Amino acid sequence: MSTPVVYVHIGAPKTGTTYLQDRLSRNARRLAEHDVHVPRLNPITTPAISHFRGALDLLEEDWGGTSGHAAGAWPRLARKIRRSSGSVIISHEILSPAPPAKIARLTNDLEGCEVHVVYSARDLARQLPAAWQESVKQGRTWRFRRFLDIAESGKPWFMRAFDLPTVLGNWSRTLPPERVHVVTVPPSGAAPDELWLRFSRAFGFDPAWAPLDSERANASLGIAETELLRRLNRGIKRRTRGEQAHDDLLRHMLDSGQLGQRKSRKVELPPSRLPWAEEQAERWIEWVKGAGAVVHGDLEDLRPRVDHDLPWHDPDLTSNKALARAALEALAVMTQEAASRPDPRKELGARARRWTEQLRDR
Repeated sequence: MSTPVVYVHIGAPKTGTTYLQDRLSRNARRLAEHDVHVPRLNPITTPAISHFRGALDLLEEDWGGTSGHAAGAWPRLARKIRRSSGSVIISHEILSPAPPAKIARLTNDLEGCEVHVVYSARDLARQLPAAWQESVKQGRTWRFRRFLDIAESGKPWFMRAFDLPTVLGNWSRTLPPERVHVVTVPPSGAAPDELWLRFSRAFGFDPAWAPLDSERANASLGIAETELLRRLNRGIKRRTRGEQAHDDLLRHMLDSGQLGQRKSRKVELPPSRLPWAEEQAERWIEWVKGAGAVVHGDLEDLRPRVDHDLPWHDPDLTSNKALARAALEALAVMTQEAASRPDPRKELGARARRWTEQLRDR
């Protein structure tokens, strides 16, 4: 059996990772016909979930499910990778800020494989607003200004994942430059499939081998919708948001559902933060050039592009009128969703009757 070529896509978050992972999962069988493998832990677990659990286990983290749900996932995934032929793709954004010891474990566990690292990067003028919205979707209550203040400190997990020189400096220590790939997220207005074409080139396969498009869209919310969710998080407390039923309902209604399709003014980076974002872009570009990494796309895509002729709107000063409109639509959508769901009292009653009948049969 030939040595497998393993592409480890490590993120970063908010660079089209949800789209990529879903499209790889949907086309896994078709890709396998061309000896491109997107492994899964078992027949009923999707590749996307398999890679998430494998990454969690590798990093010794335990979140995103019931306690222990990822235990043992990485060794099982690594075995499947080592036994593969052709090329193998694994992808999850939580891998990007992995410490050197965890990276060393991954490379040791894949000994005998030709490992490539793929990192997707996006300009901070778009990435930071998207990251703030995502954090609010996950239950955080911080205002945009506070989020940006903390981001500039470089300490939070998401900023460590965004910091291209540090991330790739750690991941590329034992790799030659030709095995370090940077995929730049194209600017707004690019062809819809341009990012997918760039990923395909980084993974070394013909994009036509994966014809099924993703059905998932990690939609961005407007200013009013994000502020509504932030206040809702504050009202129902983070502990309640952590309960699966509550979290699933809110994320569906405000992200994938009808309200997620509603658009108020979009969240944008304040003009006062642009010089800092531009400095970071310059630092990233210089690192990539100096390291000799393989670029798929254009490094100029990493520079912030802002239309200075358009007024900036502060998400922390959302008007009551805009917030009320968003709240009424959210209430309507959630009422429809609640009405469509089974009455839990009836479900309990039916279950009790079944148990009674079973006892009588005994």
